[in-house]
Formats: sequence, C-alpha cells, structure tokens
Amino acid sequence: MSPMKLPEILAPAGNLEKLKVAINYGANAVYLGGQKFGLRTAADNFTLDELKEGVEYAHSHDAKVYVVLNSFLHDKDLGELPEFLAFLNELKIDAVIVSDLGVVKMVRDLTDIPIHLSTQASTLNIESAKFWKKMGASRIVVGRELTVKEAGEIRKAAEIEIEMFIHGSMCMAYSGHCVISNFTQGRDSNRGGCAHSCRFEYSLDFKLDNEEKKKAYFMSSKDLKGLRVLPEFIESGIDSLKIEGRMKSHLYAGTMSKVYREALDFYAQHGHFLSDKLQVWESELRKVSHRDYTTGSLIEKAGSDSIFNEREHSQENEWQMIGTVCHSDEEALVLEVRNAFNLEDELEFLPFEGDAEKVKIFAMKNTKGENLERTKPTTLVHLAPRPHLKPGVLVRREMKA
Repeated sequence: MSPMKLPEILAPAGNLEKLKVAINYGANAVYLGGQKFGLRTAADNFTLDELKEGVEYAHSHDAKVYVVLNSFLHDKDLGELPEFLAFLNELKIDAVIVSDLGVVKMVRDLTDIPIHLSTQASTLNIESAKFWKKMGASRIVVGRELTVKEAGEIRKAAEIEIEMFIHGSMCMAYSGHCVISNFTQGRDSNRGGCAHSCRFEYSLDFKLDNEEKKKAYFMSSKDLKGLRVLPEFIESGIDSLKIEGRMKSHLYAGTMSKVYREALDFYAQHGHFLSDKLQVWESELRKVSHRDYTTGSLIEKAGSDSIFNEREHSQENEWQMIGTVCHSDEEALVLEVRNAFNLEDELEFLPFEGDAEKVKIFAMKNTKGENLERTKPTTLVHLAPRPHLKPGVLVRREMKA
C-alpha cells in the first residue's frame, strides 16, 4: 500500500520568531506578510531582511513559505508591487496568496511564483475554481462557508489544490465582503484595516411594546476548532489545513502546530483517533487564549449556536508564556524570560515532540551566578539542566484564577 497522503499543516507567522516557533513545532509551511499588500497591517510583519532569513530558515527545515498579497489594491498600490515581486521571486518563496485579479495577472506575468487564491476571493463552487485555475492559480483557499465535503468535491472536479481553515478566529461575513469597519472606524477591512467591529457590543431595539432594548454581540463568532474533523479532511483529499492567527502569540503558534502535527501523524500511523491522546490534544487547545469553540461549517452549515454572544473575557485558568529555552546542555538550562516568575513556581516545558513536562523551580541563578527569588522579563536565567530539551522550546505557566 502507498503511504497515506496527509494534508499540509499551514501555520501563521506574524514575525520571524513566530515563523521559527511554528516550524520547530511541526508546521509544514507558514504564511506571512511583508510591510505592504497584506490584510494584517497591525501585525509585526516582515522586513526584507527578515523575509530573507525566514525563507532560509524554513527551507533549511524542509518547510515552505507563502507570502500574503491579499489586499484589494488600487492603481497607486500596483505601481509599487513589481519591485516587491522581483524580490520575492529572487528569494524563491513557495507561493503568494492573492485575492485581486490584477495582482494575479501581475504575479503571473512578472514571476515564476505559484499563486494561491486567498479566501478573500470567496471561492465557493466548482466553476469559480476552474476559472481561477485558468487565470493561473495552483491552489484555492476556499471560503469558510464550505463544508469539508463540498471542498473535496471542488478539488476533484476542478483538479486543483484546496486549502481550508481548520482552527482560529472566524468572521460573520463572507470573507472579503465585510465593510463594517469602513463605516464604524473609517478603516478598510479589505485593505488591512479591519477593526473587528463584529466583536463589539451593539444595542438592539425591536420597537415592540413588550420588548426592551437589548445589548448583544450577535455578530461575533465562536472560534473554529477542526481537530475532530481531521478524518474528513484526509478522506476528502484536502491539501492544506490552515491555522488562523498571524497576530496571535508565540505560544499559540507553537501549540497549534504541535497539536495538529501530532494528531495527523497519529492518524497516519493508526488510521483512527481512538486514543487518550485526543483528550490530551484538546486540553492543549484549551490552554491558549480562545473564545468558545465550534466546528463552524466544516460538517454542516453553521447556525445560531456558532455565535459568541459574550463579552471578551479571560479564561478561568489562563496559561501564560514564561519564556524560551535558548541553551540546554548537561550543566544548565538557560531560559530567556518573557514574563516574570518566582522561585518554587511550577512551569511547563513544551517540547517539540511528546507531552508537556511540569517542573517545579527550586533553584535559579542570573548570568552572574547569583541566586534569584524572582526573575525579570528580558533577562537570562540559569535553571537545573534538562539536556533533552532543545533551544527554542517554549515554557508556560498556569495563571490560576
């Protein structure tokens, strides 16, 4: 028998460090933005030098890099695009993610870069997929409104790669068609300025004698979680599973990449998810900041139960990233501290492979060899050796309510 074809795990890379985190934890590919032409202008994004380093790091770890050019551009924007495309072509990036037909034509005419059609183009049917294939797209990132079965049918009929979102924040509007931010904040949501107006609390006045004015978050969606839908993705031949979240944390990028990598590998080996590991993976997904979870439209069309009609709030037990292992050998483990912790706190080390390791800290020193009772952010701390842990491993702590 030929080996089972697994979909690609595609993780968000909001900056260079997150790129390395996602790849270290098992992502096959990352998507990222430069300083222009994308829809996440509030993210750190990549300078040209960072792009070069990121591509080199990814390719040296057998991972791919996709650059987002998914903003809807005006003519003045198009005038600046050729120079950037020439740079990307020289870097040999693995694809660009595009939504604008004019950008598609320019990429096709000026470069050899594969074109992935962004979900912003709202491709929801076979004929649309066939059209974009003729225009030069090699992959379609289908709209979130499709079920996995529908996406699989498009893949088969149009004979084109299909990418679907499997985890992360959701939008109540058709991707690429929301203009609420334009009117509430004067920020164009389709040109990188989304203010997430759908998350706001609104007053509803039904003008009925027996109905009082209500306040609600009726346009806010729960977060997508497709872990238990993995068999359907595989059986439908979906090529890439996309994790949303370029503006989210390092801990998010690492946790998501690790969970979905381990789940896919388990399925490839056993052909099922009948294991206690499923509970472990779901526990991991609850340890990152999230709204309530839903499967969205992955199995059947999303209904009113997918609305997150609550104020954004902290979870009962929030997990905080404490730092990153920057050196580990037989003598000491050196931790780069992001958030302070105290002596005798219990930390969790999240290895690239295998279960998280709980460690109570009984001794720690600064770089001068002085004993510490409490750490400070942006400092290096020496802990007891754990030589099996590699540089880049994330460390977290449970912040109990």
